[in-house]
Amino acid sequence: QVVESCVAAAGYSVGEFAALVFAGALGFAEALYAVKVRAEAMQKASEAVPSGMLSVIGQREANYKFACLEARKHCESLGIENPVCAVSNYLFPDSRVIAGHLQALEFLQQNARKYYFTRTKMLPVSGAFHTRLMEPAVEPLAEVLKSIEIQKPLVCVYSNVDGKKYMHSKHIQKLLVKQVVSPVMWEQTMHSVYERKQGTEFPYTYEVGPGNQLGAVLKKCNLKAWKQYNHVDALEDEEAAEA
Repeated sequence: QVVESCVAAAGYSVGEFAALVFAGALGFAEALYAVKVRAEAMQKASEAVPSGMLSVIGQREANYKFACLEARKHCESLGIENPVCAVSNYLFPDSRVIAGHLQALEFLQQNARKYYFTRTKMLPVSGAFHTRLMEPAVEPLAEVLKSIEIQKPLVCVYSNVDGKKYMHSKHIQKLLVKQVVSPVMWEQTMHSVYERKQGTEFPYTYEVGPGNQLGAVLKKCNLKAWKQYNHVDALEDEEAAEA
């Protein structure tokens, strides 16, 4: 019943492929292959430059762009050419993930108070995903997506790149490639998904898969929408069936 009455889907980063499979835009096997190529290409790009991702919670006064600019200048003073340091994920108000050269992220941690960051934490990932350091992964993914049949989604799917609905198959092909080097606009996507007239009820929201981090983010973005949120762990159902 939930699946039949579903009106929209969205997926965070690689989860966008799952959302598109759910919406009938991509076949499961083809999407899995595209994800494999994407992951391998991103890993290769990660190994080329010592880089990473820093989760940041900032005060109202925090200026993330200015902090990133100063971190890049610091990298240049160390002799790093064309350094990268930019917001790679917009999570919820006052929370961002900043990605780039490790030296830039270390600089931000050391100067957190100056930039009004209340908390910084390095993420356990191998590279600066969703920045231009991932450019070597663009071509391999683009090639795979050209060879895959992409349909118009049966329900609205929102893109990480701009937080808006995908319009047609070529649009999906283009933005899935762009997503690798663009910030994940998750906070903006949440606003797009749940925008409605005053007094209109919010839909039921299901987070499918391991963990409930997206539920926690939704709570920070839209408390009223979060009240209709549920988490579905696919693995639990399988284990119960086996038992």
